[in-house]
Amino acid sequence: MTSLQVKDKAYRIDGDGFLENPFNWDEDFAGGMAEKVHISGGLTPAHWNVINYIRKTFLETGCCPPSYKTLKSLKLRIKDLKQLFPTGYLRGACKMAGLSFRAEHIHPLWLEQKGVSEVPEFLERKEYRVDAFGFLIDPAQWDEDFAIHKSEELKMFGSNCLYARESWTDEHWKIIRYLRERFHKTGLVPTLYETCQDNDLEIEGLENLFPDGYHRGAVKLAGLRAISG
Repeated sequence: MTSLQVKDKAYRIDGDGFLENPFNWDEDFAGGMAEKVHISGGLTPAHWNVINYIRKTFLETGCCPPSYKTLKSLKLRIKDLKQLFPTGYLRGACKMAGLSFRAEHIHPLWLEQKGVSEVPEFLERKEYRVDAFGFLIDPAQWDEDFAIHKSEELKMFGSNCLYARESWTDEHWKIIRYLRERFHKTGLVPTLYETCQDNDLEIEGLENLFPDGYHRGAVKLAGLRAISG
């Protein structure tokens, strides 16, 4: 565990640079993280609109909102988000808001703040091949069956997933294989921006394919986990 020093305060961050405890966040943390995510010249009202929206959603729901929801709620296009946060939604905006993909469902510390003593089963369950949040631990173990079974778990094609395999289209597999190939070549999960640009997709097209979000949908199905850049 390391720390980010801002003014006279130290914030504990993990190995990927994400704030360990989202309730230790304040505006100074966002300001101190700005340079590390390649934002220079200070934060504008447009930056704060996104950061504050992410924080507000987390405080109300215990979840980090997916990029689709943030873009729609703030009436932003993907190019607007890219201009504001060049390192990505997760690795830029969410990181500055003190959150990460670990808050993809309900963050355990949020439950504590709400006085909930019993943690839901989905936060406690761990399996041999996936972590507590459903991400494959070893990308080399991935195969198409993993993606199909995970899509059933996510109810990607509705509540009746008996025919999930038949519901996958060439467009779904195109994105999944793109993510896999890019990861093998670079060792990094491509950003939301890169995936849309390289596959000639607008954000609505990606949302139609993976309604759970980019990281908690497409990236998870591809057997990868978000890696900070």
